[in-house]
Amino acid sequence: MIETEFTPLASTLGGALIGLASVLLMWLRGNVFGATGILAGFLQPSSSTDWSWRAALLAGMLTGPLVYLSLTGGFPEIQVPVSTLSMIVGGLIVGVGVTYGSGCTSGHGVCGMARFSPRSIVATLTFMAGTALMVFLTRHVIGL
Repeated sequence: MIETEFTPLASTLGGALIGLASVLLMWLRGNVFGATGILAGFLQPSSSTDWSWRAALLAGMLTGPLVYLSLTGGFPEIQVPVSTLSMIVGGLIVGVGVTYGSGCTSGHGVCGMARFSPRSIVATLTFMAGTALMVFLTRHVIGL
Protein backbone atom coordinates (compact mmCIF):
# COMPACT_ATOMS: atom_id res chain seq x y z
CA MET A 1 0.00 0.00 0.00
CA ILE A 2 1.23 3.48 -0.84
CA GLU A 3 1.76 5.74 2.14
CA THR A 4 1.34 9.47 1.58
CA GLU A 5 3.67 11.79 3.46
CA PHE A 6 2.03 14.87 5.02
CA THR A 7 4.12 17.98 4.27
CA PRO A 8 2.17 21.05 5.39
CA LEU A 9 5.09 23.52 5.40
CA ALA A 10 6.50 22.58 2.01
CA SER A 11 3.00 22.37 0.52
CA THR A 12 2.01 25.78 1.88
CA LEU A 13 5.22 27.36 0.63
CA GLY A 14 4.83 25.77 -2.80
CA GLY A 15 1.21 26.89 -3.04
CA ALA A 16 2.14 30.43 -2.03
CA LEU A 17 4.86 30.55 -4.69
CA ILE A 18 2.45 29.29 -7.37
CA GLY A 19 -0.10 31.89 -6.29
CA LEU A 20 2.50 34.66 -6.33
CA ALA A 21 3.72 33.62 -9.79
CA SER A 22 0.12 33.56 -11.04
CA VAL A 23 -0.64 37.03 -9.71
CA LEU A 24 2.60 38.49 -11.07
CA LEU A 25 2.08 36.98 -14.53
CA MET A 26 -1.48 38.33 -14.69
CA TRP A 27 -0.44 41.75 -13.35
CA LEU A 28 2.70 42.21 -15.46
CA ARG A 29 1.63 40.53 -18.73
CA GLY A 30 -2.10 39.90 -18.51
CA ASN A 31 -1.52 36.16 -19.01
CA VAL A 32 -3.04 33.24 -17.13
CA PHE A 33 -0.56 30.92 -15.42
CA GLY A 34 -1.63 27.71 -17.12
CA ALA A 35 1.40 25.42 -17.28
CA THR A 36 0.28 23.45 -20.34
CA GLY A 37 -0.66 26.62 -22.20
CA ILE A 38 2.70 28.15 -21.34
CA LEU A 39 4.50 25.07 -22.65
CA ALA A 40 2.34 24.93 -25.81
CA GLY A 41 3.03 28.62 -26.52
CA PHE A 42 6.74 28.02 -25.96
CA LEU A 43 6.75 25.22 -28.53
CA GLN A 44 4.65 27.23 -31.04
CA PRO A 45 5.08 30.91 -30.15
CA SER A 46 3.03 33.65 -31.77
CA SER A 47 5.94 36.15 -31.50
CA SER A 48 9.46 36.48 -30.13
CA THR A 49 8.26 38.42 -27.06
CA ASP A 50 5.65 35.73 -26.45
CA TRP A 51 8.36 33.08 -26.61
CA SER A 52 10.84 34.90 -24.35
CA TRP A 53 8.59 35.22 -21.27
CA ARG A 54 7.55 31.61 -21.64
CA ALA A 55 11.20 30.52 -21.95
CA ALA A 56 12.11 32.51 -18.83
CA LEU A 57 9.24 31.01 -16.83
CA LEU A 58 10.05 27.45 -17.94
CA ALA A 59 13.75 28.02 -17.15
CA GLY A 60 12.71 29.10 -13.66
CA MET A 61 10.66 25.92 -13.24
CA LEU A 62 13.56 23.76 -14.38
CA THR A 63 16.17 25.48 -12.20
CA GLY A 64 14.09 25.26 -9.02
CA PRO A 65 15.86 22.09 -7.86
CA LEU A 66 19.22 23.89 -8.26
CA VAL A 67 18.01 26.68 -5.96
CA TYR A 68 16.90 24.01 -3.49
CA LEU A 69 20.34 22.39 -3.76
CA SER A 70 22.11 25.68 -3.04
CA LEU A 71 19.91 26.34 0.01
CA THR A 72 19.91 22.87 1.55
CA GLY A 73 22.97 21.09 0.15
CA GLY A 74 20.91 18.32 -1.44
CA PHE A 75 18.36 17.79 -4.15
CA PRO A 76 14.69 17.39 -3.19
CA GLU A 77 13.75 13.78 -2.57
CA ILE A 78 11.29 12.54 -5.14
CA GLN A 79 9.45 9.29 -4.61
CA VAL A 80 7.45 7.86 -7.47
CA PRO A 81 5.46 4.92 -6.09
CA VAL A 82 4.15 3.77 -9.49
CA SER A 83 5.66 2.03 -12.50
CA THR A 84 7.03 3.85 -15.53
CA LEU A 85 4.15 2.43 -17.60
CA SER A 86 1.65 3.88 -15.12
CA MET A 87 3.31 7.31 -15.43
CA ILE A 88 3.20 7.14 -19.23
CA VAL A 89 -0.46 6.11 -19.30
CA GLY A 90 -1.29 8.77 -16.70
CA GLY A 91 0.55 11.40 -18.73
CA LEU A 92 -1.40 10.48 -21.85
CA ILE A 93 -4.69 10.65 -19.94
CA VAL A 94 -3.76 14.07 -18.56
CA GLY A 95 -2.77 15.24 -22.05
CA VAL A 96 -6.15 14.22 -23.45
CA GLY A 97 -7.92 15.86 -20.52
CA VAL A 98 -5.98 19.10 -20.92
CA THR A 99 -6.86 19.18 -24.62
CA TYR A 100 -10.58 18.52 -24.15
CA GLY A 101 -10.80 20.63 -20.99
CA SER A 102 -9.05 23.58 -22.65
CA GLY A 103 -6.67 23.94 -19.75
CA CYS A 104 -5.01 22.36 -16.76
CA THR A 105 -5.19 22.49 -12.99
CA SER A 106 -2.95 25.55 -12.80
CA GLY A 107 -4.94 27.52 -15.36
CA HIS A 108 -8.40 26.49 -14.20
CA GLY A 109 -7.73 25.58 -10.57
CA VAL A 110 -5.47 28.46 -9.57
CA CYS A 111 -6.25 31.31 -11.95
CA GLY A 112 -9.78 30.53 -13.11
CA MET A 113 -11.17 29.81 -9.67
CA ALA A 114 -9.53 32.95 -8.28
CA ARG A 115 -11.51 34.89 -10.90
CA PHE A 116 -14.71 32.96 -10.02
CA SER A 117 -14.94 31.62 -13.58
CA PRO A 118 -17.89 29.18 -13.68
CA ARG A 119 -16.16 27.18 -16.44
CA SER A 120 -13.00 26.86 -14.35
CA ILE A 121 -14.93 25.89 -11.24
CA VAL A 122 -16.70 23.10 -13.14
CA ALA A 123 -13.41 22.01 -14.74
CA THR A 124 -11.64 21.92 -11.37
CA LEU A 125 -14.46 19.97 -9.73
CA THR A 126 -14.25 17.51 -12.64
CA PHE A 127 -10.45 17.19 -12.21
CA MET A 128 -10.81 16.54 -8.49
CA ALA A 129 -13.66 14.04 -8.86
CA GLY A 130 -11.78 12.19 -11.60
CA THR A 131 -8.64 12.11 -9.47
CA ALA A 132 -10.49 10.79 -6.42
CA LEU A 133 -12.15 8.10 -8.53
CA MET A 134 -8.87 7.08 -10.16
CA VAL A 135 -7.02 6.88 -6.82
CA PHE A 136 -9.82 4.78 -5.34
CA LEU A 137 -9.89 2.43 -8.32
CA THR A 138 -6.12 1.96 -8.57
CA ARG A 139 -5.48 1.61 -4.84
CA HIS A 140 -8.57 -0.20 -3.58
CA VAL A 141 -10.16 -1.99 -6.54
CA ILE A 142 -7.22 -2.89 -8.78
CA GLY A 143 -4.69 -2.89 -5.93
CA LEU A 144 -1.75 -1.14 -7.58
